[in-house]
Amino acid sequence: MSGRAGPGKGDRTVPPDFDVFYRTEYGAVLGLAIAMTGDRAAAEELVQDAFEAALRKWPLVGQMDKPGAWVRRVVSNRSVSAYRRLRTRTKYLTGANTEEAITGFPEEAVEVVVTIRQLPRRQAQALWLRYFDDLPVSEVASIMGCGQETVKTHLTRGLARLKEALG
Repeated sequence: MSGRAGPGKGDRTVPPDFDVFYRTEYGAVLGLAIAMTGDRAAAEELVQDAFEAALRKWPLVGQMDKPGAWVRRVVSNRSVSAYRRLRTRTKYLTGANTEEAITGFPEEAVEVVVTIRQLPRRQAQALWLRYFDDLPVSEVASIMGCGQETVKTHLTRGLARLKEALG
């Protein structure tokens, strides 16, 4: 994202601190988006949209203690909406609840990612942010917009379901 133009914004100048933020956070946010969408191309588009939203609101987002949490929340919320639309469309077109192909993960991780995506949305978000993105519970709570105890409950329940599903 280095250079002058923002993501998809022609000649707008990118503030240097946004450029550093983007380069620092992009990989981790992309990992979250891939886990949430199951598709690298869709995830990349989702992440670019989230960073573009951050750039548009950079005077506000850039002043936050953890602007990365703001971008992760945007990605989480938008991926859930996209997943619901895709699932509804898939059910309508095929009459089945077909799971989309998971791309962008090593083969040995695909089963775990597919299983996480089958968990209730909040459990899946909490597991991904805590264990794949390696964020502390306090930051996961901030991203998810809930208390730390709620995150711990989602983690406990999600891990139990994951363990049961994976054996």
